[in-house]
Amino acid sequence: MSSLPVPYKLPVSLSVGSCVIIKGTPIDSFINDPQLQVDFYTDMDEDSDIAFHFRVHFGNHVVMNRREFGIWMLEETTDYVPFEDGKQFELCVTMTSQELPAPRLCGFPKREIKVNGIRIYGFVHRIPPSFVKMMQVSRDVSLTSVCVCN
Repeated sequence: MSSLPVPYKLPVSLSVGSCVIIKGTPIDSFINDPQLQVDFYTDMDEDSDIAFHFRVHFGNHVVMNRREFGIWMLEETTDYVPFEDGKQFELCVTMTSQELPAPRLCGFPKREIKVNGIRIYGFVHRIPPSFVKMMQVSRDVSLTSVCVCN
């Protein structure tokens, strides 16, 4: 099976219920700190706002964030990284309408992130999925497929 070019850019139209499925493999050993980055842009250029930024430092940590008006907001990080060194992964980002239980976050739907079929992370929508016009997958991965399901 042939690999997709990296960085891989794709025009998208997302809504609540949409999901993006990315299949690939890290191209370097975790000891060398390879990374995976997925960005959901609000326009067709890389200078636009980023509704959701997801960056995996394989073997170390995951960073989630957004960029509004050129300014990065408060990032969320976790040390839980369920990817395996040298093994293929399936990353699924779903735009849900499910609300988070914390009172200060009620009313905000979230992005649900699964790795290899297991729900691992959640990130609150601050920029609605319908504003997303382009996604980009980049960094140190060999991509097998990227699929947008509406």
